[in-house]
Amino acid sequence: MARTVGTIVRGIRAPIVKEGDDLVQIVVDSVLQSAQAENFPLYDRDVIGITESLVARTQGNYVTVDDIAHQIKTLYPGDDLAVLFPILSRNRFSLILKGIAQSGKKIHLFLNYPSDEMGNHLMDVEKMDDLDISPYTDVLTEEKYRELFGDQVSHPFTGIDYVAMYKQLAVNDNIRIYLANDPKAALTYSKQMLVANIHDRHRTKKILKKAGADHVYGLDDLLTQPINGSGYNPDFGLLGSNAATDSKLKLFPRDCSSIVNEIQQRLREKCGKTIEVMVYGDGAFKDPKGKIWELADPVVSPGYTQGLQGTPNEIKLKYIADNELRNLDSSAMVDAIRQKIKEKDQAGQGESLGTTPRQITDLLGSLCDLTSGSGDKGTPIVLVQRYFDNYATE
Repeated sequence: MARTVGTIVRGIRAPIVKEGDDLVQIVVDSVLQSAQAENFPLYDRDVIGITESLVARTQGNYVTVDDIAHQIKTLYPGDDLAVLFPILSRNRFSLILKGIAQSGKKIHLFLNYPSDEMGNHLMDVEKMDDLDISPYTDVLTEEKYRELFGDQVSHPFTGIDYVAMYKQLAVNDNIRIYLANDPKAALTYSKQMLVANIHDRHRTKKILKKAGADHVYGLDDLLTQPINGSGYNPDFGLLGSNAATDSKLKLFPRDCSSIVNEIQQRLREKCGKTIEVMVYGDGAFKDPKGKIWELADPVVSPGYTQGLQGTPNEIKLKYIADNELRNLDSSAMVDAIRQKIKEKDQAGQGESLGTTPRQITDLLGSLCDLTSGSGDKGTPIVLVQRYFDNYATE
C-alpha cells in the first residue's frame, strides 16, 4: 500500500531540568522512551529539535544585572552612554536596561519608531502620518512624543507603555528617551554607543563608527566572557537572553555543536539510526495580524548537525502540474511527477519557482518553535520525522 502520510511532528515531553543535569542523556532517553511508549519507529534523517532554554538551563548560563553594570563600567570610560534601538520587551530588554542604568552613567535611550525591529509599535502609524512626522528624519524627545500621542500609549497586545516602563528603570533619573531611526542622531548626546538592535546591529555599528563615534559596542559584545563566575556567550553576548528572575537573565546557550553531535552519536549507538539534531530558539516567522516578527534571538539555531546545513532541494509540484504535465491524465501525471522528483538535481530554475530559499534550520526551527510553544505544553524536545522525504518516497 502506498504511503499516505508525509512529515510527522511530535512534541516530546521531558523532565524539568536544572543546572548540571546530563542533557544528552535526558534527550536520548526522552526520545527513546516516547518511541517505545507510543509505538513508533525512528528513521534515518529524522530530526530532533531541543529548545535553547533547555540547553542554557543545564549549562547554568545566567548573568545578573550587577554583571551587566560591571561590564558597562569596564567598556565605557565616560559619564554618558547612548543606547540605540533595543526591542520593546519586558522579557528581553528590561533587565539589560536595568543593569545599564545601575552603572550610574547618564543614559540616552534611542527607540525606533513607529515600531521596533520586531514590529512592536510605539504609536499609531496613521496618526503619525496625519501629524506629518517623518520617521526617516524627525527625532522626537520624550516630551514631544507625549505631547503628540498622549501620556499613556499602550502596546495593543501587552497593554504596556514601554516608554514609561523603560523610564522607570532609571537610577537617580539617569535615563532620557528619544525616538529616532537615524543612528547618527545619538552623536548629539554622546560619543559612546551601545548598539542594542539584533538583526541590523552590524550596519548600525558601521554607521556609527564611520560618523565618528567612540567605544562602539553591541549587546553581542557584552558578557562574551564570564564576570566573577557568571555565565557568558562568546558568540552572541547578551543577545538572545531572557529574564529568569527580577535580577537574573538566562543567556543564549553556548557550545551547542558539541551537544548535538554527542546526541547524534549516542542515538546511533542505541538504535542504529543517523538522526539529525538541532538546538532551536525563536522561529523565523511574522504574525500577519499583530505585525510582530517572532525572531528576537540572533539566529534560529545556534547549533546543529552537519546534515541540516543548506537549503531545501525541491521542485514546485503545482508548477509542473499546471505547465508541462497539464495534458496528462491523473495516473500518468503522478508517474511523471515522481520521475521529475527523482531527477530534480538537474531541475531547471522554472521548476523550483515559488519554493522559498530559506535555510533548512530556519524552517525546521520555526516548525519546532510552533510545536513546543513558549507556555505550558511541556514538550521542549520536538521529533520531526520524514521531513526530507517527498512525493516519490515509498
